[in-house]
Amino acid sequence: MTVERPRVAVFRPDDDRLAAARSLLADLGAEAVTDPMLAVEPTGERPQDADYAVFTSKTGAELAADADWTPGTATVVAIGPKTADALETAGYAVDLVPEAFSSTGLVDLLAPRVGDATVEVARSDHGSPVLLDGLRDAGAAVHETVLYRLVRPEGAGESATLAADGALDAACFTSSLTVEHFLDAAAERGIRADAVGGLNDAVVGVIGEPTRETAEGETITVDVVPAEATFEALARETVARLDSR
Repeated sequence: MTVERPRVAVFRPDDDRLAAARSLLADLGAEAVTDPMLAVEPTGERPQDADYAVFTSKTGAELAADADWTPGTATVVAIGPKTADALETAGYAVDLVPEAFSSTGLVDLLAPRVGDATVEVARSDHGSPVLLDGLRDAGAAVHETVLYRLVRPEGAGESATLAADGALDAACFTSSLTVEHFLDAAAERGIRADAVGGLNDAVVGVIGEPTRETAEGETITVDVVPAEATFEALARETVARLDSR
């Protein structure tokens, strides 16, 4: 007898991150519904010189390397282990990683260090203002370079249709933007209310409090927010919540 595996929507960009998500969920006994809600459009910009260079994503690290950025004497800071790995793979030495892999974690780490320093923040066009505001409040001279824009891929929305049909067991949102793009895709298909209802009958996991706030602001009930802000922790805890139902 074949046991049907739960269907879990994931919204990662269509690259190695999506493949890794599919593999992880298979190992956890779930079927990944891969529905990328983010596509990367590089701007061609490169990070500026500063005392501290802060990277908030694997994509940003890779684009800095593609632009032949050199850190000089900068202290290189990564928001978490995936970003640090990408920087180190590109040949950069990573000096600092916060205990909490978030904008707030970066502020907590850097605020005592950057009082009279220059800080370069290299990231997407959808970065949280928490990071810039927190560093400026600490006395730093902060500059932001937008390395890439995040857009919704054409045709995204299979997961919204499944949710509206009651055929989705769980969803793993990795940013506020994935929530917004999911809802936009549902609205374009004329099923927004039904898709939200389907999510609320499923298990919804999100990375971090900002993503929780976005989801709940759109009347989506959030069931899981992992203590560690990584996709692996999110997937494991979301599937565990499914199993406990």
